[in-house]
Amino acid sequence: METIGRIIATEKQPSTIEEFTFWTQKDLKLKPFDVVVVDHIKDANGEDSKTFGVVEEISHMTDSPSALAGYISSDFGDVDAHTYTERIGMNYVKCKVVGNDKGIYIPVQEGKQVHLADEEQIMEALGLKDVKNPLPAGYIDMYDGDSKKTLPVYFNSHFLIGPEGAHLNISGISGLASKTSYAMFLMKAIQDYAIKGNESVAFIMMNVKGTDLLRIDQKNERKKELDQIKPAYDLLGMEMKPFEQVKYFYPYAKEYTTYTYEKESVLKERLANKTAAQFKYLFETDEDKECLDLLFANVDDPNETIESIVNFIMANSGSFNGVETWEDFQNVVHSYTQADKKNASKEISVMSWRKFYRLFNKSFQKCRQMFTNQLGNGVRLRDEIANINKNDVMVIDVAKMDEESQGFVFGDVMRAVYNLKLGASKRPDEEIPDRIVIFIDELNKYASNEVPKSSPILHQLLDITERGRSLGIILFGAEQFVSDIHRRVKGNCATQAFGRTNAIEITREDFRFVPSVYRTMLTRMKQGEYIIQNPVFRSMLHINFPLPIYKYYND
Repeated sequence: METIGRIIATEKQPSTIEEFTFWTQKDLKLKPFDVVVVDHIKDANGEDSKTFGVVEEISHMTDSPSALAGYISSDFGDVDAHTYTERIGMNYVKCKVVGNDKGIYIPVQEGKQVHLADEEQIMEALGLKDVKNPLPAGYIDMYDGDSKKTLPVYFNSHFLIGPEGAHLNISGISGLASKTSYAMFLMKAIQDYAIKGNESVAFIMMNVKGTDLLRIDQKNERKKELDQIKPAYDLLGMEMKPFEQVKYFYPYAKEYTTYTYEKESVLKERLANKTAAQFKYLFETDEDKECLDLLFANVDDPNETIESIVNFIMANSGSFNGVETWEDFQNVVHSYTQADKKNASKEISVMSWRKFYRLFNKSFQKCRQMFTNQLGNGVRLRDEIANINKNDVMVIDVAKMDEESQGFVFGDVMRAVYNLKLGASKRPDEEIPDRIVIFIDELNKYASNEVPKSSPILHQLLDITERGRSLGIILFGAEQFVSDIHRRVKGNCATQAFGRTNAIEITREDFRFVPSVYRTMLTRMKQGEYIIQNPVFRSMLHINFPLPIYKYYND
């Protein structure tokens, strides 16, 4: 082990069981997140122990008594002046204690030697050694120059997709932090892990931006990128191939591309070879009516008038008894907006019906072709989810739909997954995937602090994050600012990933316990970098991950 310095413990800056400081040469290249090893006292058996620390802050110090002394020593401000004797200087490094190889946690002592860690010590210090149920999380670059080491990082899968811990939240500035790319990298790792280990995991991905996720079954063809991807995939033991068992679901439209950014030729080809389907929403069963409240998820309803109307409709009250088509439903709702309606509900005012009709009609007209009366060649998403198998990947395209319709589809998907896991399906339990991962970008649309508390989608998300782990329903969510997300949603995510963000965001309460240097790093991180937190890791980790192995672009 290379010795790089010695512990400093002063009256004003003592060593503690949580942190220590040491001096080192001013030209030594260290950086935040690097791991160091300190000689410590012997254990009960007389064997030497080692304490591990993670670098948090690095300062440079000289014997100069003040800034003015530096000015005077440069011939009173001559920038070209040459000093004959350099000032005595050193680097002053602050570290967080992350463990001791003999379980000794008293403070390290003054003057003890500090070393760079070898690979085994790094893995032990960070909690990465002998990880059970290893699932690739990325890789870390430790040290610089000749001492540089690149090491794989693995999650314990039981703390990412259950049963010990579950759910992932990813935050970062749009277009810079690669939120979708990191989520897709992890899901690709999970699918590889599941296939190799004969695990039972399925995926449902919501495509909310352009054609981001509409090529995930096709391999990246850019040779330069593949040359960069291969070393990382080899290091992590991953397969150099895209997602398998993928099926795409597009909103139904006669013109095919009315509600999707997909090319018509691609969509038709996929429909022909059964790797895609168009989904519809009929108005035939109670299940169809149960989805109505999802259209009003982001509508503030302090007097619960919307909820009362939905309950009135669900009970087949008044003129709604026997309604089986969207057109008839629309006409009946419109009739209740008339002041002279004979069968109007006495408990619900005409003004409330008019508000309901206006909001419903807005969403109904925007996606008119998706709301239909005959299934024909289309499918119901809830039926497809009810028949999902292990390793299946369902990509549901909602990118071109308006925000209300996107929420409607997302809410319907979550309910269908919940119904499946709660036994609503007639399938034997052994045929249902043990875990279903749901990925949604722009989570802030549905789980922000500003979403109405009555929102059924918010209630569903809270239920998934609080109870989903035990049911095998796993949420992977992404958004620009983690501070916007409901505290119960993010609080129940066992894994947090922080990408590049802005200076205002890092002042929020969510970053209060993040060391100041780490917070500053978050404002200048590059694509392919994240700071992650997981119960298995002893410290936050600065990880890297490769570019997507699938085709994420259009030629």
